[in-house]
Amino acid sequence: MTLRYLSRADVQSLGVGMAQIIAAVEEGFRLKGLGQTQMPPKIAIHPRGAGTFLHAMPAFVGGDVDAAAVKWVGGADDNKQRGLPTISGLIVLNDPDTMVPVCVMDAMWVTAMRTGAANAVAMKYLGPAQATEVAVLGCGVQGRSNLLAMSTLYPDLQRCRAWDPDGEALRAYVAEMSECVPVAVEAVSSPEEAVRGADVIVTAGPSPREPKPYIPLEWLKPGAMAAPVDYNGAWCESALRGVDKLITDDYAQMEYYRSQGWFANTPRPYADLGEIVAGLKPGREHPEERTMSICMGIAVDDCVTAALLYKAACERGVGVELPL
Repeated sequence: MTLRYLSRADVQSLGVGMAQIIAAVEEGFRLKGLGQTQMPPKIAIHPRGAGTFLHAMPAFVGGDVDAAAVKWVGGADDNKQRGLPTISGLIVLNDPDTMVPVCVMDAMWVTAMRTGAANAVAMKYLGPAQATEVAVLGCGVQGRSNLLAMSTLYPDLQRCRAWDPDGEALRAYVAEMSECVPVAVEAVSSPEEAVRGADVIVTAGPSPREPKPYIPLEWLKPGAMAAPVDYNGAWCESALRGVDKLITDDYAQMEYYRSQGWFANTPRPYADLGEIVAGLKPGREHPEERTMSICMGIAVDDCVTAALLYKAACERGVGVELPL
């Protein structure tokens, strides 16, 4: 018995694009909505208390995907001072018939890409039919992957207004993303300047238990969509309760985090994204609706993306075969 090891360089070398990942994640949500997945909420430990975490995220996805995986992902706020990435992790894929592990791969490229892809799926069903201007608030890894996802989903996208409280991070984002996407990426001086008039707004800043929200409902124009990946740390209660439809990617995971202190002012979502993709509940029903999708990041997304990469690696002979 052997397993295939895929480093971060191996994963990136496969050339799997955002459009492919969006399609895989969409199918994962469809199967989730149809009850063909198994996914308990994240299991968390905090070895050094606040500022550190390790999450175990298992999932089985049936249908034509037919894959089982677990992501073991950790984060430490002090890693920047150590010269290390804040977030790191691995994904283990198992054969769903024998339960034998068949692949171990780096999780960080997967995590970034599948999060942007999940938001793109939400935008496909809840967002405006066309978007020419978007806003990204928080210019880190998720700000990058979400702009890539939006430029993939919306072929007519023309401009992204970006904001970050860290001026150096903002400048680096504008320079890098201007080379990566066929969109004019413009730095703005305030959150309000970024949000007002945008068709879709992604907030990708910190996710504190006790947030200091700064985006009110009135900044969100009719027909616009909000897509927080920061556990709604940026959005005021007026926005959370004032949008026409608020959804999440998983009820159980949201309720778990609500019990831990997050989402105190967030109403119960109208739907799980899987229900909408599966056609069990309607998504956007008229052009003037203001919508919000709180995608927290779920193991189904990791599982379908890892399965896609593993298949590509086997076909191309990428990675190292290791004995069990």
